[in-house]
Amino acid sequence: MEKKSTVFTATHGVMTTEVGVISGELELVTACDEDGVLTLSITYAGAAEWYSLPGEEYRLYDARDHKVIHEMLVSVLQRD
Repeated sequence: MEKKSTVFTATHGVMTTEVGVISGELELVTACDEDGVLTLSITYAGAAEWYSLPGEEYRLYDARDHKVIHEMLVSVLQRD
């Protein structure tokens, strides 16, 4: 399973399933398995407790798109 991680600042906040909106310095981790199943996790940078982003199962048509999708998610979540 391939994982990608990025720390960014979310000034407008990010909705999580478990605790609602979180904002500030956050870390997004995406993981993609060989079948294209994508998992999305987010936390406050340096924290131990992880949260999930709302939605059903995420699946990529091609697992090679993982890097692009990760970068797109970071761009959307950190927008000003």
